[in-house]
Amino acid sequence: MPDRSDEVRAANAAFYEAFEGLDLDAMVELWEHSDRAAVMHPGWPPVRGWARVRASWELIFRNTPFIQFLCTDEAVSVEGATAWVTLEENILQGAGSRDGGEDVSELSGARVAAVNVFVHDGSRWRLVVHHGALVGADERPAEP
Repeated sequence: MPDRSDEVRAANAAFYEAFEGLDLDAMVELWEHSDRAAVMHPGWPPVRGWARVRASWELIFRNTPFIQFLCTDEAVSVEGATAWVTLEENILQGAGSRDGGEDVSELSGARVAAVNVFVHDGSRWRLVVHHGALVGADERPAEP
């Protein structure tokens, strides 16, 4: 039987694969479709409930021609049927809209501190919360 933390790592990796691929179908498959689903995209107010969470991904994917993640400092915790992953997203993305034909050669970067919360539905891990917060260039706590 696989380690539960390995299952959560795989579910988390699938989230970033769907995000990078701008694949709404894959993103929909990963999430729990309930009122407790929530997402806090950097700079956005909280988005709650599956219908609104799904609509937020549609909007992001429609207006993102390119995005790539290098995830670092990943830590996985599992407690029963709940798990969470904390990590740093190092993001490279293009500006504009894929549909508008903008030049994706203008890339920008960002660092985001993120937490992804998963629940086990009896057969697999489903994402129920994604929270991302922008991190400034010099905003690292001192080592204890």
